Amino acid sequence: MKIALIQQKATQNIQHNIEKGIASVRTAAEKKAKIICFAELAFTPFYPQKKSEGQNLVLAETIPGCTTNLFSSIAKELGVVIILNLYENLNGKTFDSSPVIDADG
Repeated sequence: MKIALIQQKATQNIQHNIEKGIASVRTAAEKKAKIICFAELAFTPFYPQKKSEGQNLVLAETIPGCTTNLFSSIAKELGVVIILNLYENLNGKTFDSSPVIDADG
């Protein structure tokens, strides 16, 4: 089984980062990877050096949410497992989370 690891430098443009991630997933799948794993915080600027939780909360998202739903449809389309890493907002508490999306989406 082939595993792909994706590490990309995230810019301030989150949508661009997601689009870059989608392209990387497609490339990995074309190269026969069955499990595709993203490095920490692949889609948001690296923020842990900033102490103010309030400023960083705007970067957090729910799981499931827009990003997981998007990658779920891609996982299903390509028949691959995708492991994301997201800054999660769960009822106002934040977590560094790695949701696993199976090949069924």
